[in-house]
Amino acid sequence: MKTVTIMLSSIDDVKNFVNLVSKCDFDVDLVSGRYVVDAKSIMGIFSLDLSKAIEMQIHSDDCDAFMEELKPYLQ
Repeated sequence: MKTVTIMLSSIDDVKNFVNLVSKCDFDVDLVSGRYVVDAKSIMGIFSLDLSKAIEMQIHSDDCDAFMEELKPYLQ
């Protein structure tokens, strides 16, 4: 498992992020405070406080290509 911090600052960021994560065959969770949502759920992401950085947990060790695509969102 890999953990990174991301920032989604606009509606377009959220839409593009969900489209990117939906292509993955492994689980990705977003953690904000005590809330954990599936990163493939656009409604779940909009339920989080997007004004703050969000912790992302990637449940795979083979995610180098995925991490490369996530660079615009990484903190």
